Amino acid sequence: MRFPRFVDAVSRRAELPSEQAATISRAVLQTLAERITATESADLAAQLPDDVGSYLAAPGGGGTTGGAVAFLYRVAERAGVDPAVAEVGARAVLATLRETVTVGEFQDLVAQLPKGFDAMVDPIPRPPYDV
Repeated sequence: MRFPRFVDAVSRRAELPSEQAATISRAVLQTLAERITATESADLAAQLPDDVGSYLAAPGGGGTTGGAVAFLYRVAERAGVDPAVAEVGARAVLATLRETVTVGEFQDLVAQLPKGFDAMVDPIPRPPYDV
């Protein structure tokens, strides 16, 4: 999935214009890179096309603290949007990431995010159990 297709998916999910969806997508990926370890950032980027994964290459990642609200304010600041728009966009970006990478990689990403992110991430479906 190239960045324009990634943005189209985010735009449809968030019901935002493509240009705004692209700005928010970049902001979310860059802010995620600040929240996760460099190793996880590299693992996630490896499953994304270069033009999407390159936004995960933020120096000094893995040390930024704060919950979901701080994350959304950082995204809003980076993208130049209202925090409510940042939240809608962040949800769309996370849903698009979930579709783009393997289940295991998405689980690894979510495991590094603070508990407050649970509300922004759709539950990962579990395989049916054989009874």
